[in-house]
Amino acid sequence: MNKTFIIAEAGVNHNGSIELAKELIKKGAEAGVDAVKFQSFKADKLVTIHAKKADYQVTNTGNNEESQYQMIKKLELDYDKHQELMDYATSLGVMFLSSAFDLESIDLLQDLGLSVFKIPSGEITNLPYLRKTARTGKKVILSTGMSTLGEIEEALNVLKENGAKEITVLHCNTEYPTPMEDVNLLAMNAMKEAFKVPVGYSDHTLGIEVPIAAVALGATIIEKHFTLDKTMTGPDHKASLEPSELKEMVESIRNIEQALGNGVKAPTDSERKNKPIARKSIVAKSAIASGESYSEDNLEIKRPGTGLSPMLWDELIGKKATKNYQKDELIER
Repeated sequence: MNKTFIIAEAGVNHNGSIELAKELIKKGAEAGVDAVKFQSFKADKLVTIHAKKADYQVTNTGNNEESQYQMIKKLELDYDKHQELMDYATSLGVMFLSSAFDLESIDLLQDLGLSVFKIPSGEITNLPYLRKTARTGKKVILSTGMSTLGEIEEALNVLKENGAKEITVLHCNTEYPTPMEDVNLLAMNAMKEAFKVPVGYSDHTLGIEVPIAAVALGATIIEKHFTLDKTMTGPDHKASLEPSELKEMVESIRNIEQALGNGVKAPTDSERKNKPIARKSIVAKSAIASGESYSEDNLEIKRPGTGLSPMLWDELIGKKATKNYQKDELIER
């Protein structure tokens, strides 16, 4: 099967620090991910000054007084920082990605020369945003948290009508962390069947088992938040993996990819040697004289499997022995 594209979502877990952002890229590369993704936005273009934080953001930041605007204003990255991070990622052999959250940021990412545009779940009903993203002519990854099939279909139509050719749709639940009973992984393949597009999964659960399961179900892309330290202050740290967990997830996904195989049911090279040991043959249950008829009284089935197959049992019963046999001796034709 094709290799799953693994995106380590650094998001805003850099806390506004270019040094922390670079360390996140480094740890992502060490974990073996394919891309490290950030978030590009202008706070003035993203939220009103009155917008409240989500419940999980209040909980994770421990600050109920701060507005969403005040929180994200501190997490902006300007063009030069984007370029610096992109260059650093390239030097480590990792793709730099970022989700734009406003129209200006789409231009910024286009100017940087990104080859893939990731649309976050919150923008799936943003017509001007979808249109502008599609017109970049780049590959598109569409997250679908909070969406119905109808909304996804509308977004896909907009993207296609405006020139998007390669689109992958990610199943997603936007609660941080997502309760297990709300994951609904099977919706991923429902979208694949409905829209005839490649599908993947953007995960916000705690732990690594759900993204691994998504790969087993056919996800072509996995996206997972990670941080340097879950105890850091910020909206997403607590629902993120630490570097050692990220590495374990990547290794597990690569193992699952191998384990899925090619779908052809046949003995493998590694197990063929076990066939004569584990299977059985027809043997003499007691001494049998030449000319004596074979019966259930003088034949039985035992290991090893180097003689006549027990599938020939009915064919053998009633026939006459052509030689003398001792107990446990393999019967010959």
